[in-house]
Amino acid sequence: MKRHLISAADLSRDDALLILDTADELAKISERSIKKLPTLRGRTVVNLFFEDSTRTRISFEAAAKRLSADVINFSAKGSSVSKGESLKDTALTLEAMGADAVVIRHGASGAPHRLANWVRGSVVNAGDGTHEHPTQALLDAFTMRRRLGSLDGRKVTIVGDVLHSRVARSNVLLLATLGAEVTLVAPPTLLPVTVDSWPCEVSYDLDAVLPKSDVVMMLRVQRERMNAAFFPTEREYSRRYGLDRERVAKLHDDAVVMHPGPMNRGMEIAAEVADSPRSTIVEQVANGVTTRMAVLYLLLGGADLGGEIQ
Repeated sequence: MKRHLISAADLSRDDALLILDTADELAKISERSIKKLPTLRGRTVVNLFFEDSTRTRISFEAAAKRLSADVINFSAKGSSVSKGESLKDTALTLEAMGADAVVIRHGASGAPHRLANWVRGSVVNAGDGTHEHPTQALLDAFTMRRRLGSLDGRKVTIVGDVLHSRVARSNVLLLATLGAEVTLVAPPTLLPVTVDSWPCEVSYDLDAVLPKSDVVMMLRVQRERMNAAFFPTEREYSRRYGLDRERVAKLHDDAVVMHPGPMNRGMEIAAEVADSPRSTIVEQVANGVTTRMAVLYLLLGGADLGGEIQ
């Protein structure tokens, strides 16, 4: 693996499979009464979050602590950033403190790439603007693999606000690397202008795609990033692109429903679908810790896993 994880495109097929296989091994720890390994003792992981987050920040914190790393949580609110300190000066401060890894979430696309030029430790992108969120794609792939087995040839449908979704971009790149066939379904106004260059198909008809899908991943409509009218009304959006009980009935028996969270229940996904046996939404949260443990373990060069997990 490379020293940083900034984009899902940074991962070769072998890299991605190594992370998923390592996560499989680490998942055994969550079944034990003491969910901790000494692997990264003495290492320092900084969670550098310039945007609000619940799942991702807590997930990275839990992952680092389970590997016995020291964790520093940095929030832009209440820090010198609120006084105008630049990202570079914040990075130099972290560097002086000896951070071995910096997990960064930032509202500006490209911020993790810039940070990687300023620190000697590993940089992990926990979401940058509307660009990417590679560890979310990894945990999604891990969840799919646990439910469905190999991803080669699997048909994955990603539905909704692709334009503002860093999760969609990372998933398309990673799933293509792992051999899955991805179809994006969204209104034309919620697709990026560069989508033709992505390794996926595009459809505007959700009902036509569902019967062929092994996985349906619903995306949150990110109204906080919208500065124009991208669809007529919420009700109209839900009618055409929402996943309700009638649409779920079109899926084959083994197909699963995913959502990266947080959800707009009743808009892109009906509550009864989100809570159904097909749904992997709670599993995705649990698998996020395991997958991020694998990423930190591999980036920071932990000791051999074999003897620790026995």
